[in-house]
Amino acid sequence: MAEIIQRDGTWTFDGETLRLVPGRDKAVSLLRKTLGELTLPLAALAGIAFEQGKKNGRLRLRLRDGADPLLQATGGKLADASDPYQLAVEPDRYGVAEYVVDEVRNALLLEQVPAKGSESYLLPGPSVPLQVAAGDATVSFDGENVRLEWNWKTEEAKAASGTRSIALADVAAVEWQPAIGLENGYLRFTVKNSPTKAPPKYDPNSVELWGFKKDPLMALVAAAVQARLPHPAAAAKAVLAQDAPAEETAAGTSAAPAEDGHDALLRRLRELGELHRSGILTDEEFATAKQAVLKRM
Repeated sequence: MAEIIQRDGTWTFDGETLRLVPGRDKAVSLLRKTLGELTLPLAALAGIAFEQGKKNGRLRLRLRDGADPLLQATGGKLADASDPYQLAVEPDRYGVAEYVVDEVRNALLLEQVPAKGSESYLLPGPSVPLQVAAGDATVSFDGENVRLEWNWKTEEAKAASGTRSIALADVAAVEWQPAIGLENGYLRFTVKNSPTKAPPKYDPNSVELWGFKKDPLMALVAAAVQARLPHPAAAAKAVLAQDAPAEETAAGTSAAPAEDGHDALLRRLRELGELHRSGILTDEEFATAKQAVLKRM
């Protein structure tokens, strides 16, 4: 067993799982404390590294793409202080940190854990029910419904519609964006059959965030919802299935695909490009789907 205990937290590896417990030091972020203890199966890991610094070192975990709903929902936008997969290491524990790295890397090699993305979530995401008050709303999620309750800071036009309740079955996507500089952040729920381009300040399906202390906790709501939505790999397969050539019918003739407008096909190409850049589609899958769309054009 390999274990490193720091004020920032404790990491313990038993050869099969890596247990991350946040520290109680006041410098530990509110998000990490609220998220609590995490247990990562070896299959969810893609790598681990240790970086030495002048004052402190830092252990960093790299998870497989698509393995964690928190990372899927936040898209790499979590600040270092809020990232549960980093650990500050004091100079007198550098040797211990390097030992932990060696143990995890050896286990990944022995178990031949694939480096490619995962096709299902290997972590459960934050537990529910979950409630967070930040920005212009209090958001509650019980696993089946999202509830948005507005506060005195909410824009009047948005608050006029009253408390908002969204069934999970009606959520097409969830997006979290932290406040950066002068740009406000948001938590946005994309509702099926009800798209909107309204800014978060006026969107009744969004929470506007201003960069205050509790704002990062909205990322936990996003992760809890993300964990219960279809995995991105499933969405990618659906795109491939839609773009696949028509099957031969029983009579031996090919069923003609429905006619799409030129704009719709261009939009499909953009979607495929985004899936390819994010690593969900391999080079071969992207080329096949792209060729199918080009033939229809």
